[in-house]
Order: sequence, then C-alpha cells, then structure tokens
Amino acid sequence: MKRAAWISVAAFALLFGAYSDHTEAAYCGADSYNCCPTETCGLWGRFGVAKRRCCPKFETVKEVVWKTEEYCCPVTVYDTCCEQVRVPCTRTVQKTCYRQEKYTVCRPEYKTCYRTEYCTVRRPVYRTCYRTETCTIRKPVYKTCYRDHCYTVCRPVTKTCYRTVCQTYCKPVYQTCYKEVCCTSYKLHTQTCYRDVCYTVCKPVVDTKWVPVCTGEWKTIRERVPGCCTTHACTTPNCCPDAGCDDECAECGEQCGNCTTCPPCRCLERTRCHGYTICRKVWCPKVEMRKVCCVRYETCVKHRKVPYTVCTRVPCTTVKRVPYTTCTMVQQTCTRRVPYTVCTMTQETRHCKVPYTTCHFVERCITKRVPYTVCDWKCETIKKCVPHTTCHMVKECRTRCVPYTTCETVRDWKYVTVTKCVPRTIMVKKTRCVPHVVCRKVPVCCDPCCPTDAVACCPEDNCTEDCDTCKQ
Repeated sequence: MKRAAWISVAAFALLFGAYSDHTEAAYCGADSYNCCPTETCGLWGRFGVAKRRCCPKFETVKEVVWKTEEYCCPVTVYDTCCEQVRVPCTRTVQKTCYRQEKYTVCRPEYKTCYRTEYCTVRRPVYRTCYRTETCTIRKPVYKTCYRDHCYTVCRPVTKTCYRTVCQTYCKPVYQTCYKEVCCTSYKLHTQTCYRDVCYTVCKPVVDTKWVPVCTGEWKTIRERVPGCCTTHACTTPNCCPDAGCDDECAECGEQCGNCTTCPPCRCLERTRCHGYTICRKVWCPKVEMRKVCCVRYETCVKHRKVPYTVCTRVPCTTVKRVPYTTCTMVQQTCTRRVPYTVCTMTQETRHCKVPYTTCHFVERCITKRVPYTVCDWKCETIKKCVPHTTCHMVKECRTRCVPYTTCETVRDWKYVTVTKCVPRTIMVKKTRCVPHVVCRKVPVCCDPCCPTDAVACCPEDNCTEDCDTCKQ
C-alpha cells in the first residue's frame, strides 16, 4: 500500500513537471516573448531567430535513489515452559493383616520339697588357759642434775653528751605589693536582624468535572409462552379422496360417485394447549453524567521574614590593681645544743646452772600369767532339711496373632513434568533498501552552433570556431 501511494505521487509530480516544462520552453522560460532580453538573441534582433536558436530545452531525467526504510516483520519465538501433567498410575500397597492361631505349649511347673538328712560333724571347742612365767626386766631410772657454768659477756653502756653548734640560715621575708594593669575585655553585643525567606506552599483548588457513569435499572417484561402441541387420532364418517382417505375409498368414489358407502377413515388431529405468561427482569443499562469534585494543588511562593541574631564582641579597656608578692632573704645566726650518744662496751662475768639428765638401769624380777588357747574337737550328729526341686510339664492351649502381608493394587495419580514449546509471535524491526524514482530537469542546448552571447543559456559549450559561417 505504501509503495502504491508513492508511485501515484511520483506520477502526479512527473505530469506537473512535464506541463510546466512545456510552458516554460514555449517562451524560453518567460511568460511571453515580449519580456525576452535582447542579449539572449545574440546579434539578431529578430525574435523568431532567438526563439529558434537561443532558447534552451529541458529534458526530464529519471534517477533511481535507494532509501532506507524500517519495517516490522513477525517472527515466531518458541518459549520453553514446564507443566505438571496428571498421569494415572498403579501402585502396590502392602497391608499387614493378623489371623488368630491356636497352639499347645508345655509349661513346666516347679515345686520345692524338703527331705531330712542326718550327718555327723566335728565342732571345735575353744578354751583359754593360763601359765605362770617369771622374767627379769631392766627398768631405766632418769635423774636431773645441775652444774655451775661461768661465762663473760660485753654489756654496752650508753652516755648522752651535748655540743654547741652555730648555724646561719636565711629567713624569707614576704611583702605584698600592688601594680596597675590595663586589660582589654570583650563584651558580647547581641543584635536581632531579619532576612527574607521564600517558601513554597500548596494551595488546594477545587475543580468540578462531569464524568460518565454506567448505571442502569431492572425492568419487568411480561412474555407469552405458547402451549405445546398434542396429536390424537380421530375417526371421520364421510371422507373423500381430498380428505385423506385410503386408496380403496378413492376408487369407490370414482366408481359410484359418492362416499357414503365407504368405510370411515382415520386421521390425526393436532391440538395446541393453552399458553402461559411469564415475567422476567431485564437489565437496561444507561450512561449518566455525574458531577465530580476534584481537588488539585497549586504551588505558590510566599515570603516571610525570619529573625536571626548577630553577636558582636565589643572591646572594653579596664584598669585594675594586681597584687604581687616579693620575697627577701634575711640571714640569721642561731646557737643550739646538739645531743650525741657515746657507747662503751663493759665486760661482766656471769654464773648460771645448766641442767643435765643421768640414766641408770635397775633390774627387777616379775611374775606374770600368760594366756593361751586350747582347741578340742567334739563330734555331734545334726539333723537338717535339704530342699530339692521337682518339675513336671503341664500342657496349655494359647492363642496368638500371626501377621501376614497382603498386596493390593491401587489406582493412583502422579504428576509428571512435561516440557513443551509454546510459540508466540513478536514483531521485529528490520531495515531494507527501497528504490525511489527521482525526476529532475536537465537543460539541453537547441543548436550546437549558437552565438557566443547565448552560451549562458546552454548547459554545455558545444559551439565551434566557425560559428560566423553558421550565422550566414
């Protein structure tokens, strides 16, 4: 469709160009011959010669120009998607059942009995006896004695003496003086200024617009429903061939001329039952224009003065008396007695008693009773009950549950992942080169031997040197 449109536009342009070329060529590009300048005609003043020789012609030349254009091409793309598909399957289910079984067991019964046994045993009889023993013992006897011991000791004797010492020392003398000092202090001066601050606020603007709203209402419609048709058989006494008689009756009517002698014929009669009226509700939509209030916010710039505080330090000079202390050292001489101690060692002889212990043994004869044990064996007959166990088997009937496994096939469903490719069409932009016909006008010289003054109207310089001969 686009190509056909371009072709029609190009054809119209060619037709218009050809018509304009013919009009301009008739008068050498002018509206009439009256406006043609004399220089165009060369050495001839005649207008016909200038028209015939000096007027250029224009030819329409078609050129093919390739232009790039984009077009949309449908491309099929396959998407891989996974889908869970429900597949019927069969699985075997094992079920454990129990059955009652009776069995006989022999249970042992144990019984403890006692029997009397006599045996002779030897029992030891122990008794303690004493014997007299005489022995000599040596008993140590300890005695503490004292001896006189002389020794010499050095005893220190301390004596305190005094000597006179003269000492010179410097005593500080402090004096408080005052001097005047100029000091500069700064006082804080506070000043409140104001600056202009722009801020933006949102102002609500209420607009009203009409909005179409789809509404409707329910209307009750009464409809008449016709009754159903029923068919029943009926008997006609006098019938004719046109009334549905059978073939025999038709032949009879043709022979005798009347149907009174024909047997009655049967026909089907359709009867319609009475209808009924139903009521149903029908929704009737309609569009209403409702007035809706919309709030929009417009921003506006406002100005306000914001106070701020400017603090400046103002220098202030004050004179104050500053105390300072001077110290002067004054020499003084004083005499004092310094005690010192003199120690001398004095020898002394002292006596002391040193104790020592002496030991000597005294023999003594002693008599003592030494106990010893005598063992005699005595034979005795004893009676004892010896236990013994008797066992006999007793039969018992018992019941037990025996498990057994049964297999049962059960139909089930399982989900299988199926991969499939789903095609979808997308539009892809492509570029192609389209030929386009362009028409342009090319001037062609009328005569190859045109005057020198008429070279300006010829696109190519095809004139020769013998152009004067051509003029004659």
